[in-house]
Amino acid sequence: MRLKVMLVDDELPILQNLRMVLPWDEMRLDIVATARNGAEALEALKTHRPDIALCDIRMPVMDGMAFLAEARALPEGADCDVLMLTGYQEFEYARAALKHGAKDYILKPIDYELLERTVRNVADDIRAERAEQLKREKQWGRVAHLAYEKALYDVLMGFPPEGALRVLADEDGWAEHASYVVMLVDVDHYSRLSVQWDEKERKLWNFAVGNVLQEALQPFAIKYVSLHAREGEWCVLVERGVEAYDAAEASRWMEAAQAAVMANVKLSVSVGVFPRPVAVAEVAETYKRLQRSFLQHAGTSRLLAVSETLAERPETEGAWWTTLDSLVSGVRQQDRARIDQALGRLQRAALPESVLHYVVIHLLREMREMDVMSQSEEEAVWKKLQHTVSLKDIMESIVQLVDHAMERALNKKSSELLMMSAKDYIDRRLASDLGVEEVADHLGISCSYFSLLFKNHFGETFVEYVTKQRMELAKSLLLMTDKSVTKIGALSGYAERRYFTKVFQRHTGMTPSEFRESKSSGNGWRNHLF
Repeated sequence: MRLKVMLVDDELPILQNLRMVLPWDEMRLDIVATARNGAEALEALKTHRPDIALCDIRMPVMDGMAFLAEARALPEGADCDVLMLTGYQEFEYARAALKHGAKDYILKPIDYELLERTVRNVADDIRAERAEQLKREKQWGRVAHLAYEKALYDVLMGFPPEGALRVLADEDGWAEHASYVVMLVDVDHYSRLSVQWDEKERKLWNFAVGNVLQEALQPFAIKYVSLHAREGEWCVLVERGVEAYDAAEASRWMEAAQAAVMANVKLSVSVGVFPRPVAVAEVAETYKRLQRSFLQHAGTSRLLAVSETLAERPETEGAWWTTLDSLVSGVRQQDRARIDQALGRLQRAALPESVLHYVVIHLLREMREMDVMSQSEEEAVWKKLQHTVSLKDIMESIVQLVDHAMERALNKKSSELLMMSAKDYIDRRLASDLGVEEVADHLGISCSYFSLLFKNHFGETFVEYVTKQRMELAKSLLLMTDKSVTKIGALSGYAERRYFTKVFQRHTGMTPSEFRESKSSGNGWRNHLF
């Protein structure tokens, strides 16, 4: 970062010496103005807005003390550091100048080596302060974006939009009339694929796809968020007014997202987009309509520019889809009466085999989100489905799944449910600046109670758990991607590369670069995953 300097002295030889003797260019400083008195210096200050001014005290027309007082009253002078040049007999003036906002003073005759050191120190202080300010602005930008993303996630999950509107209203002048293009991204055959993965691998695959989607549309210079709706499924919301919507452009977004996931993660995904922007209150229902449209179009690597007519619920389909929503809600809320009503409607509906298969898949994904089904139990369901030949058998599988979910959910203690929610919240936000206060507030409990529950449930403190998860994520990214160490640190929750390297070395015994190099010869993870 280059800074601007102004030189002020009524003696021309001193001005020339100041310009010639100090290594301004090597110090990354540019002399933008010189002045022979305080009045000229004020005009130059308004025009050039220097970062540093070297100013004599005793000058005609307006002396250095008056210039300092006037400069401090101007907006252009608020960020200018002034170094006073003064003779020995004016020492008391120099001390007074410090009280009135001068950065430092240099006695005449000038010791140019001392002056150079002083100027360097002042310039270093300015650069460090501005770097810290930029860091704070970036951190605030990330916090604001996370709040924006959290508000839209709550809307997508069906929470009342009023609270979200209060958050969104502060985001870049957002108003209630803003609208969103809704896209659905779904990993093809996710349920069958994920049965082969353990929990760590599932988290890694989902993180990898989510990370790609966060960057896939950046070349289009649009404002959007990618929300992880559930395992293997994302909702991408692009802020776009109705009058600015272009269907051809939306198709390019879909193609870019699909191609990016395939290129970076080697997974096939299908992408669908609703045919018009919708208001924030319509987002959740629009997303469900996209899900229904996917069911009507079997296949892989689909790009669905869904027509609004197709996304509407036909009478027959709407009935069973509503029943499925009611069934899932009943399981989540442990409402037996609601479940029995939904199962009864499914049994009476005489639905085709393809629809019942989808109901099973949907339930499996929801139960995994609720953590009420182990991997081995899920594998058993898939094996049973492969040998199921009648609608009655499939319906029995649905009933058994629901009963199993209810039994497991009821057996969980309230503290376990809280810790499940905490784990899900943490896993989704490893890249952000997480703290005990934030998670405890999300759960609606005190920090001390949360810390006690967390330690009892996981056998380690919150910080230990988060750090371990971040280190596992960082190791996987080092092996699976070509991203820089700085970028991987940021994705793992460490904004500063130096601190990330220090923590990583403490946990693994080597730096991130050394870890990547030591594992690169075999490419074991790459071969295993790709």
